Amino acid sequence: MRALLIPTTVATLLAAAPFALAATQDTTGVVRNFDQKAETLTLNDGVIYHLAPGYENPALKSGERVRISWQMKDGMHSAQKVTILK
Repeated sequence: MRALLIPTTVATLLAAAPFALAATQDTTGVVRNFDQKAETLTLNDGVIYHLAPGYENPALKSGERVRISWQMKDGMHSAQKVTILK
């Protein structure tokens, strides 16, 4: 019984790993740069978030405190939602 338990556990963990990477995460920070043409948002920590095509938010500017919901896609931080915090 024990001989089957360890390989089964390892296989389960390996199978679940891609789903853990695709989970949505939240980050808060201060906007360093918002480039509407490139559809990117850079926080003060230097991390660049790629926004959805056609993303527009005229109130978003440097110095704004934001919460970003994001996922890793193709090795990039892909923002799902950006909320300005007050």
